[in-house]
Amino acid sequence: MKPRHLLIASVSILAIFVTGAAASYRTLFSEIALLSAESLSGLTPVKIEVMAGSSLTRVAAELSEAGYLPSPAMFKLWARLQGAENSIQTGEYELHAGITPAQLLDKIVRGESVQYRITLVEGWTFQQALDALWETENIRSSLINSSPAEIAQHMNLDYENPEGMLYPDTYFYTKGTLDIELLLRANERLNTLLSGAWESRLGALPYANSYEALTMASIIEKESARNSERGLIAAVFVGRLDLGMRLQSDPTTIYGMGDRYAGNIRRADLLEETPYNTYRIDGMPPTPIALSGEASIVAALNPTASDYLYFVARGDGSHQFSRNLEEHNAAVREYQLVPND
Repeated sequence: MKPRHLLIASVSILAIFVTGAAASYRTLFSEIALLSAESLSGLTPVKIEVMAGSSLTRVAAELSEAGYLPSPAMFKLWARLQGAENSIQTGEYELHAGITPAQLLDKIVRGESVQYRITLVEGWTFQQALDALWETENIRSSLINSSPAEIAQHMNLDYENPEGMLYPDTYFYTKGTLDIELLLRANERLNTLLSGAWESRLGALPYANSYEALTMASIIEKESARNSERGLIAAVFVGRLDLGMRLQSDPTTIYGMGDRYAGNIRRADLLEETPYNTYRIDGMPPTPIALSGEASIVAALNPTASDYLYFVARGDGSHQFSRNLEEHNAAVREYQLVPND
């Protein structure tokens, strides 16, 4: 073959090679482009879990076996091109209809796992909060066999009784979160709020420390659900403490009765000596009696200016406040004593 013919043949072969390579690259980049444009198959939606130690190869294989990912090889190549092959995070992820493989990769690299929620309610006892944690899905129970004192140790509290040491609020968590993790978060929230309220408290108050203020806040929390009344209730109790009067709070007495409380307080219950029967003890009970919301904490440390010393429930969720025993007895007759027919 003449040199000119050899050159033509070589150029032809090279052209074929380049054309083939270009076609291959076009195919490759077309498939990669589909990762950003084409949704995963068969999603309703579903949840997947990336376990600790899982590799991207394993995640891609599991998605492919489940029928969601048509090309695990392209998925891994895309991750490699993005520098994310070794950056996936453990967790539970929701795959919604319309999500693309590229969006899925971004989700598990960012760690945007499914968020659950639990609400700790104002006025709950610590035990009620624990029960809620243990009954809620996807929270791991590590303290279920622990005593209150042991739980207080796990929470690094300065007190043996953890009652009232959580802030009632809604908390978000991921699958597998430990109960102690949520307790610590709720306690940290409480400490932050209580510390700020204590620093900005109103003048001289009959509390030795912020813990006593929290105890008062818990009593206020249980006495009334109306924010408009909390400051007045705080004023009544602060006024009684200043005068050396007993608090005579039904909620503290009920708390001291524990499981024996069946809906009514009898005269014998008021005469029983327990650390929480404020009809029998001077000053405040030894611990809070419930979880206190922000309004009750603020009220305990900023009572409304008032000379009221008594209050009685009206039966509609509100209270009648009185300055002296005579007014109070009249209010009791009006709102609580059933007239004889």
